[in-house]
Amino acid sequence: MAEVPELKESLQESLQQVIHLLDKHKLIEDLVHKQELDMPKRSLVESIVHKQNITLLQKKLDLLHPADVAYILEALPLAQRLDVWELVKAERDGEILLEVSDAVRQTLIADMDSDELLAAAEQLDTDELADLAPDLPTDVLHELLDSLDYQNRERLQSALAYPDDAVGALMDFDIVTIREDITLEVALRYLRRIGTLPDHTDKLFVVDRHDILRGVLPLKRLVVNDLDLGVAEIMADDPVVFHPEDLADDASKAFERYDLVTAPVVDHNNKLVGRLTVDTVMDYIREEAESDMLSMAGLREEEDLFSSVWKSVQNRWTWLAVNLVTALVASRVIGLFEGSIEKTVALAALMPIVAGIGGNSGNQTTTMIVRGLALGQIASHNMHSLLKKELGVSLLNGLIWGSVLGVIAYALYQNITLSIVMTAAMTLNLLLAAVMGVMIPLVMTKSGRDPAVGSSVLITAVTDSGGFFIFLGLAAIFLR
Repeated sequence: MAEVPELKESLQESLQQVIHLLDKHKLIEDLVHKQELDMPKRSLVESIVHKQNITLLQKKLDLLHPADVAYILEALPLAQRLDVWELVKAERDGEILLEVSDAVRQTLIADMDSDELLAAAEQLDTDELADLAPDLPTDVLHELLDSLDYQNRERLQSALAYPDDAVGALMDFDIVTIREDITLEVALRYLRRIGTLPDHTDKLFVVDRHDILRGVLPLKRLVVNDLDLGVAEIMADDPVVFHPEDLADDASKAFERYDLVTAPVVDHNNKLVGRLTVDTVMDYIREEAESDMLSMAGLREEEDLFSSVWKSVQNRWTWLAVNLVTALVASRVIGLFEGSIEKTVALAALMPIVAGIGGNSGNQTTTMIVRGLALGQIASHNMHSLLKKELGVSLLNGLIWGSVLGVIAYALYQNITLSIVMTAAMTLNLLLAAVMGVMIPLVMTKSGRDPAVGSSVLITAVTDSGGFFIFLGLAAIFLR
């Protein structure tokens, strides 16, 4: 944990160094162009300057991890991004394409020809190709499939057949298997003969001659036990296993619950078909968290910071349109009570407070419900208790903060009736926020929609319109 700030600082330093070199290169080129040199001398100077800066940039990029290069590419405007991308060594293209965001990856792929894309893809393992393949042009993907051997082609097509939120789309095929009828000494000799183990290997998968999973052998058991013992004697015969059709969300929860590093993936006949690793699961969790964050803000998809104006407009317009409609509804609610507002000008100053606090409370409730749904903690058996609890919280908050606002309203306007209306409106709007904060995500889930998408926009719309109606309605009744 203590190393995270240092890591961020290091990334920022690397980014600033790259930007400095790019700016320096452009500045010197501009100065050379302004000099009144004859053409041969100018070309010579430009060539020397160009090579010096390019060499420095390439050396810097070569020292960075692919993930760090990806971070730098994402932080650069398109023109500079493509300049840096040209300087990356060709043998690192594939690794870096996997690390950058989907939106930035599209800009890099668009700048590459078919041969470059094929060369980059051929550097990757089959499971990595499955991540990159959806972004490749169709002709390149067909050429790539034709270049693979039968086994890897079948694996890639199988991985592409699963949806993005399925275990089959996340599993990899780099696995080490052993037989249960051998001794630990034989298993160790086999591992030494292999020479290297796949990343994140914490266990070996024990299978029979038909690749049917029998259990797993944790490496720590292999190391500490007598080498004369058989694999069957010390293996775990009840490991956590997944099927390719399982939801990745469920798998990620299992990895967290059981502190897994790797887990076998089997078909319906219990035949071993791949494995799931903690790094892949962590990537999936991060991507889902980012997607939920964007969705709650009303963005349809991840957006390149330096994408075109038109593309950004296309990404953002949907929920802005919804906001426009809900704002018009709220304005018409206010219009119904124009007479009351004209009589008591204080209402115009106070009504945004009721709506704002209601929206805040509703978003708190919605966030809790969305989280509970994501974790599988909310079902029909606990809905009544959950709604009752949220109503209790809102009632208490409404009475407390409504009373505070009532006192403030009385101190400002010396009107006890207005003070009571303020308290009552705050309490009722918070109760409305509680009900809608629970119901909106549940209804969206029941209808097959992602409850995180636009929930905050909808709850704010309801509490704004409802808050205005409740407050101004009470004012119209009691402040005559």
